[in-house]
Amino acid sequence: KPQEKPKDSGKVTITKTFDFAGEEIKVTKEVDSNSKEAKSFLKQQEKLQSAAPAPLPTVSGVKRPSGMSSLLGKIGAKKQKMSTLEKSKLDWENFKEEEGIVEELAIHNRGKDGYIERKAFLERVDHRQFEIERDIRLSRMKP
Repeated sequence: KPQEKPKDSGKVTITKTFDFAGEEIKVTKEVDSNSKEAKSFLKQQEKLQSAAPAPLPTVSGVKRPSGMSSLLGKIGAKKQKMSTLEKSKLDWENFKEEEGIVEELAIHNRGKDGYIERKAFLERVDHRQFEIERDIRLSRMKP
């Protein structure tokens, strides 16, 4: 169930509970209080608080919820399901934070040794080589 804890620095901490393979996973995210996500979360919290059921009167003749079904309804409240990819992403983010390698990975990926840079370089070389070979083939065909 989502919870929010306002902080002094204008940040809102959002905690969501997911169901993953029968386990309860809690995801905590800290966002800026002016962001769309924070505003929608706060509106959702207000709706949940205003929709809280009032205590039922115990006057005779008023139907009370049956004990077993109300308990099952509270226990079996549907939780959002989490996919394997989302869980893997969450685990990777947690690992990077625990090991303190977030900045190091960002620097490494931006540099010349980064995977994306190497792929782009190889693609440019391949395209240039293709153009050279095409020009040679076309020059041999004209005479």
